[in-house]
Amino acid sequence: MDKELYIIRHGETELNKLGIVQGRGINSDLNDTGRSQASAFYAKYKDIPFEKVYTSALVRTHQTVKGFIEAGIPWEQLPGLDELAWGAWEGKPNDENAIRAFKTLMQQWDEGDYDAHFEGGESPNQVMLRLKEAVDYIKSKTEEKLVLVCMHGRAMRLLLCLLMNKPLSEMGDFPHQNTTLYKVELTGDEFIITSLNNTDHLK
Repeated sequence: MDKELYIIRHGETELNKLGIVQGRGINSDLNDTGRSQASAFYAKYKDIPFEKVYTSALVRTHQTVKGFIEAGIPWEQLPGLDELAWGAWEGKPNDENAIRAFKTLMQQWDEGDYDAHFEGGESPNQVMLRLKEAVDYIKSKTEEKLVLVCMHGRAMRLLLCLLMNKPLSEMGDFPHQNTTLYKVELTGDEFIITSLNNTDHLK
């Protein structure tokens, strides 16, 4: 094994709680539940000797791994790990219009159109390009054997498809509750998931 990644989704925000889409363009803070989730994750994994923490450029990921950063573990932000941009629908109420719009977009993705996106937003194919850059950068740091990565739900699903060399049609196979953990080992150019959708720290 050349490298082990602990990949987690950020803690809950108030928009998560309300079912409102955030995306790359909404830079929201964790709510009380999210901060509790972050604290629980830190309490369980604070003794893991991480050599580096990577987050997206969005504050909700920074706050989720705050304990590790404050403990002195080197930290780097990679905008390539940001959430997919939902464009015109970011921050909008989860009403009938939003439900209809998202249903239409998801149907396009289900039919294999991964260039489909909302106005002002990103497609899965666009996000995959920046995720690949982020992964290549993390892989290039060969001296970092054990790293923590904090990111976002939809981007995490796309990332796991990339790492596992799975088609994007399988992105829905990766559950992504707030602060869920995926452990992934890299050997050569092959990634293997060793722990999937682990939320033991929340029990």
